[in-house]
Amino acid sequence: AMEKSYMSMFLLLVAISCALAKDAGKKETKETTAKPKLPQTLSRGWGDQLIWTQTYEEALFRAKHSNKPLMIIHHLDDCPHSQALKKVFAEHKDIQKLAEKFILLNLVYETTDKNLSPDGQYVPRILFIDPSLTVRADITGRYSNRLYAYEPSDISLLYSNMQKAMKLLKTEL
Repeated sequence: AMEKSYMSMFLLLVAISCALAKDAGKKETKETTAKPKLPQTLSRGWGDQLIWTQTYEEALFRAKHSNKPLMIIHHLDDCPHSQALKKVFAEHKDIQKLAEKFILLNLVYETTDKNLSPDGQYVPRILFIDPSLTVRADITGRYSNRLYAYEPSDISLLYSNMQKAMKLLKTEL
């Protein structure tokens, strides 16, 4: 009889600790969902903690009204060059920090705006637009045949181009 009561006591303790563990789990999720975390879909892996706009129109509106430059990344999910650039972009601490000062948009489709493909529609390509809604065709990568293309090895050039976009903002507006 003693063994039986120990066994039932043991099972009771197991049941209680399971219930408590479930409750603790619930509390955690409540706290984490309380933080405004944007759906992962907008960042598409380019920087999950950054705030990304959903559409080109929204991005233009926000750039104009916040007086921040807009950075548009054209890419494709199944393009190995886009994937490679995304990986170094997302892991680059300085770029992620500086990107917070931009209105950000990454597109996996082409817009009808011809200004966003000044030298053709290729991916990945990154363009900067200032708050006066001018495409900064003067901020280019290092390839003469694809002016706005960046390879993973060009990440420091991309970083300095982001800095240039911020500087232009202060000197010209």
